[in-house]
Amino acid sequence: MQNVELKAVLTGIRPGGCVQPYFASFGDELISEGYALFSAREFVSSAAHLGRWMDSRNMEIHRLTKATITRFAHHKCECPGVGRHGRCPSQRTMTRVCRFVEHLVRLGIVPPLATSSPRRLPPPLMGFRDWLTYHRGLKTQTIDRYERLVHQMLSLLGNTPATYDASLVRRVLLRKVKRLSRPYAKTYVTALRAFLRFLAAQGRCRPHLDRAVPILPEWKLSSLPRYLEMDDVDRMIASCDLSKPLGVRNRAILLLLARLGLRAGDITAMRLEDLDWNAGTLRVLGKGCKEVRLPLPQDVGEALIEYVTKARPTANTDHVFLCANAPVRPFAGSCSICDIVRFALRRAGITSAPSKGAHLLRHSAATAMLRSGVSLDMIATILRHESSDTTAYYAKVDIELLGQIAQPWPEGAPC
Repeated sequence: MQNVELKAVLTGIRPGGCVQPYFASFGDELISEGYALFSAREFVSSAAHLGRWMDSRNMEIHRLTKATITRFAHHKCECPGVGRHGRCPSQRTMTRVCRFVEHLVRLGIVPPLATSSPRRLPPPLMGFRDWLTYHRGLKTQTIDRYERLVHQMLSLLGNTPATYDASLVRRVLLRKVKRLSRPYAKTYVTALRAFLRFLAAQGRCRPHLDRAVPILPEWKLSSLPRYLEMDDVDRMIASCDLSKPLGVRNRAILLLLARLGLRAGDITAMRLEDLDWNAGTLRVLGKGCKEVRLPLPQDVGEALIEYVTKARPTANTDHVFLCANAPVRPFAGSCSICDIVRFALRRAGITSAPSKGAHLLRHSAATAMLRSGVSLDMIATILRHESSDTTAYYAKVDIELLGQIAQPWPEGAPC
């Protein structure tokens, strides 16, 4: 079947000169990654445009470089068969051409294109990324954020950690977060504290200097958790169109979020080997690389089987959940999961949701478990909370029950 599709893609494509021999392998790769026939033809046509332009300038394919692509991007097109005479290739054309060049690099036809040299880090930051990865078990996105924030503060701290003292640490942080919101300021606090612990562990600054970092006040239990009633959660799940692969995938994701309280990062990182069908469990590698196994509820397991066996695209990856649009690939990050929740809220007609991210269903799952009589300790185990205070946050959701145990205000008592 794929040979028939490949023939349809290549039929009618104008000659591509020096790159012509690689059209078949390029088209085959595009088809295997889930591109529609029309889209694959457009990619091959753009590659042919590059080849004709190179032939008109007597360029050999083996000498294709980043500078060559830059010249192609800025040339005033007079190539036959192209409807942009006198204008530079469009951004869409350049995207397709770059995709073709990547294919040539993978085939070994052209050498890897030169990339910009990596940013040189100041001496105090050397080794910080590795320490966060192997000793703290942080994810790449978190490490990138810590590194960026600390880099901003180094201009005030200086590049000689041995001279750091408590006064300097406090002065730098307070100056940096003076005009920031409380949540954003707390990211600076956390990043600086981790950086000072790293330096102390390496013997590059005085020990316990992290205790000098000011603590921003946060009243964790001062507000109610943001959650949905279970009827609304069920409406969201039911809004998925199961006649389409996209709907099957999204329903499985929503069920994992709503029944097991998974984080968005847990969904994007989930691998096929994490699913133990015989035991009916799911392995989750959460924050700090802590591994737990959670039981799969019946409806969640059935939704996963439906997706994996009938709706999941064929791809050279063991990630469970993949993008629906070509190229077939794992999700780029947690924002994709939040978008699935946001669109499900819109489809279900829920306009009064207190938030629209994946964590909304995590809060809803904890609230539903508590109202069903599940103990806080059990909820903490399922949600993988390190502190019992975090789980106690959900103890305030049953306002009617709290009203029964609340003591009346003493009449006549002075204020």
